[in-house]
Amino acid sequence: MDDYEKEGRMSPRDDIPDLTGLDGEGSVQVHENENLDVGGAKVFSVYGKGGIGKSTTSSNLSAAFSLLGKRVLQIGCDPKHDSTFTLTGRLQETVIDILKSVNFHPEELRPEDFVTEGFNGVMCVEAGGPPAGTGCGGYVVGQTVKLLRQHHMLEDTDVVVFDVLGDVVCGGFAAPLQHADRALIVTANDFDSIYAMNRIIAAVQAKSVNYKVRLAGCIANRSRETNEVDRYCEAANFKRIAHMPDLDSIRRSRLKKRTLFEMDDAEDVVQARAEYIRLAETLLRSVDEPGLTPEPLTDRHIFELLGFD
Repeated sequence: MDDYEKEGRMSPRDDIPDLTGLDGEGSVQVHENENLDVGGAKVFSVYGKGGIGKSTTSSNLSAAFSLLGKRVLQIGCDPKHDSTFTLTGRLQETVIDILKSVNFHPEELRPEDFVTEGFNGVMCVEAGGPPAGTGCGGYVVGQTVKLLRQHHMLEDTDVVVFDVLGDVVCGGFAAPLQHADRALIVTANDFDSIYAMNRIIAAVQAKSVNYKVRLAGCIANRSRETNEVDRYCEAANFKRIAHMPDLDSIRRSRLKKRTLFEMDDAEDVVQARAEYIRLAETLLRSVDEPGLTPEPLTDRHIFELLGFD
């Protein structure tokens, strides 16, 4: 018995909640209804630092899956709702806004109210997000999956791609991991992008304790070189599975609201398309493989590895 117990006083630690959650030490993450699984489709969640090119990567990857003969559904999980506009050529309304317009009575909706068919038959959905400073992104993801299931939109789908905003800083951002088979991370060959990747790896590893999600690897994007990414991967026991150079044609495709597969056949475009097809094939195989189990580095280790000369 310590002095606090002897004196009948509360220990300074007694009012600290136990935050040891199902998804790892300190977890207070959102848990989706377990009955809302996506079904038989292979599910991939795309993460990475904000502005790193996740939507461009996701859309071209969805296009590549479709050209391999897969029935593809892409779900954008960002209030900007611009994940799918290179596939559809326009900005879609978000699921959360559409549900709000019918007072959250999903039975009043038809699939065409919230799903748009894009390039080569890719089905496109924009989940959206709560108003700034309110709500939780995890709720929005859950409502979107629930709506898709209610309208039987997942039954004829082979591949689902979740395009998730920014870094994983709370359980809402991590919610798509509860549906995913594999998570892949888009990074660049710089410190900030790799630091964000390290945090995402930690989030996926936490989720993998109780969910099927595993890491597939990372994509070096908008980068002439990959030396810093490769140094990190070697230190963390991770793997780079693709490299998308810093090509002006990729930027032009987004400005034109098109995927790379709809651009003129310039040499760099053809090479980038081939890399996306190869990546899609790699990811499809990865679901039948054990998945990667990297060890995220401490902040000090990352700074020592990449932050100083």
